[in-house]
Amino acid sequence: MRTLEEVQATLQIAKLKEEDLQETIHCLSFGENVSSADYCLLELDDTLCKHIETGQSLVIRGDKDEHAVLCSGDKTYDLKIADTSNLLLFLPGCKTPDQLPNNQDSQQVVHTQVWGFCNSYWELRKRHPKLKKLTKLLMENPYEGPALGGQEEITENRYTMEDLLERIQASEEEIKAHLETIHVCQIDDFWRVLDFDYEMKLLGHITQLVDSESWPIDKVPLQTTLEELEPLEPRAMIEHCLSCYGKRYTENDNVFYSLHEDKVCRGLAQLLLQNAVKFNLREFQEVWQQSVPEGMSTRLDQLRSLALVDRMSNPETICLLRVDDLPEDTVERFNHLFTLREKWTEDDITPYIQDLCGEKQTTGALLTKYARSSVQNGIKVFNSRRPVAT
Repeated sequence: MRTLEEVQATLQIAKLKEEDLQETIHCLSFGENVSSADYCLLELDDTLCKHIETGQSLVIRGDKDEHAVLCSGDKTYDLKIADTSNLLLFLPGCKTPDQLPNNQDSQQVVHTQVWGFCNSYWELRKRHPKLKKLTKLLMENPYEGPALGGQEEITENRYTMEDLLERIQASEEEIKAHLETIHVCQIDDFWRVLDFDYEMKLLGHITQLVDSESWPIDKVPLQTTLEELEPLEPRAMIEHCLSCYGKRYTENDNVFYSLHEDKVCRGLAQLLLQNAVKFNLREFQEVWQQSVPEGMSTRLDQLRSLALVDRMSNPETICLLRVDDLPEDTVERFNHLFTLREKWTEDDITPYIQDLCGEKQTTGALLTKYARSSVQNGIKVFNSRRPVAT
């Protein structure tokens, strides 16, 4: 342990002035068996610091074959190792200059023991949650309706929220938001995605009833709908479908649903497109309009990130291309898109790369980095920066 006199002698050798230093002098010493492997340091911003200080937790998620991510209650972060040229010391109880008293009359030596050291730390970068795996897990056993007489329901590959939190690299709020987006419902404590054909069957029952009763599409009575369709499907499934494709409201103590035009038109368009490689665009638009309830209007902008129109073919065609089916990795996504089509207009490609944008990042920035632009027939188009295998 150094004395004050030894410290002052060291200052003279180093040609440092005592008046330029704090009155409290820390002398550091290493404890026995101190190792750099004893501790990991994590850099947190103010938001995450307050998150920890209020007693909330941060969770590291990832299977053995995945790069670990850190999740708060509502956000997901990449974990990156950052090296530093300065050795970082772990000193419990050590006070910084702003924590020291200003009224000390003389210098004093405080002996502080080093508990650990590192020359790197974990830094966090906010990222999009990895949710493709969530859909994949739920699609292992989609819900196709109640089991018919004599049939046993498949009980394998069903997941509770706790199961999903263990498997999915996303925060709980992000998982719940995605479950709502893909129309998942809770059945016997398990989260189940509806088989698309079954979901369309439910929607078909509802839209046919709306047409037959001549109800306004923005005023579908819940109780009457449940009573009319109960012989066909469970009440819970009918109400779930109404929640997926409409907005619930109450008027004079009666519950109604206002059907969402874009959601209904989009769902019925996917039903038409899913069994065809390509569809004549004009014929598709005619059939599509005929399939939706009276009072609804179909528009191609309702199909952003769901279907791709080819204006260069003769006749013009449309095909199913869901953004959910594309790779999550940015490089792989662009390679896949340029395999499907050599040149893209900005309007066509934007719906398929929008979800790749990071915080404060634009699709224009992504295109600048991963694509090359040119002008074709007066229209700006984008193609791959490197040869793409077809």
